[in-house]
Amino acid sequence: MIKMNIVVPCYNEQDVLGETNNRLTQLIDSLLDQGKINSDSRIYYIDDGSSDHTWDIIEDLSKHQPCVAGIKLSHNVGHQHALLAGLLTAEGDAIVSIDADLQDDVSVIEQMVDDFNLRKVQIVYGVRKQRSSDSFFKRTTADLFYKVMRSMGGEIIQHHADFRLMGRPAIEGLREFREVNLFLRGIIPLIGFKSSIVYYDRTARFAGNSKYPFKKMLSLALNGITSFSVLPLRMITVLGFLVFLISSLMGIWVLINALLKDTMVPGWASTILPIYFLGGIQVLCIGVLGEYIGKIYKETKQRPRYFIEKTTL
Repeated sequence: MIKMNIVVPCYNEQDVLGETNNRLTQLIDSLLDQGKINSDSRIYYIDDGSSDHTWDIIEDLSKHQPCVAGIKLSHNVGHQHALLAGLLTAEGDAIVSIDADLQDDVSVIEQMVDDFNLRKVQIVYGVRKQRSSDSFFKRTTADLFYKVMRSMGGEIIQHHADFRLMGRPAIEGLREFREVNLFLRGIIPLIGFKSSIVYYDRTARFAGNSKYPFKKMLSLALNGITSFSVLPLRMITVLGFLVFLISSLMGIWVLINALLKDTMVPGWASTILPIYFLGGIQVLCIGVLGEYIGKIYKETKQRPRYFIEKTTL
């Protein structure tokens, strides 16, 4: 029997944590009864610097339930870093990561364990069957993101978030990735190893508010694109060539009109249009370059990705 741990990153999840723990402990008990995991299996709750009573609840659960452990980070470092802290701290033969909001189907973890035990799969991805519960805007932007990532050469599983099972070799492979700009959905497929997919229906949050508003979703998407592709930099080169070509054609057009027609205001087209056009292109290119330079700056400083304040282990 394997030792399976479940890692649950939490940020201000006091409203949902009790029900989350009930469902996960029931799952642990069921897998124990079936002999699929051993009695050392645990649930790790990672408190990502919550400002509510999340950590108090985790401490209380840990005192009364031997299968529950808590890790408190010193401050809020973001979902990806909090999840990484749990994955690299928890021991065991297999580790399942799942969010605390109960939108992911807890019951399919059993299928993940079966794939790991019977098919010797090292990474099992939880993938949504469909996105009908999302708004039109969210569905459209999500599909666009996956298309952009694939077009830029990123290895990403469509409609997969951070609900997955990873075997110990995959976890040790993940440990070798040292970057500060984390996008685990793009990193983990790079590890390799035999993988599989389980499909499930995603539901609405059980309680509380989403921790991924549009601003954070956009930031995550930009981080994913710029962390796994240099194509935007190459696009600047192509853009520069196109601007040169268009400017040359415009110059020819202005010259022909100046020589053959008297209707043009002298100097207007040749002055105003290039100023606006080139100005916009320059600002865009500087922004793209700045994004990459900012990432280089963060990586070269090699600051710690998180600090663990205390645990209940």
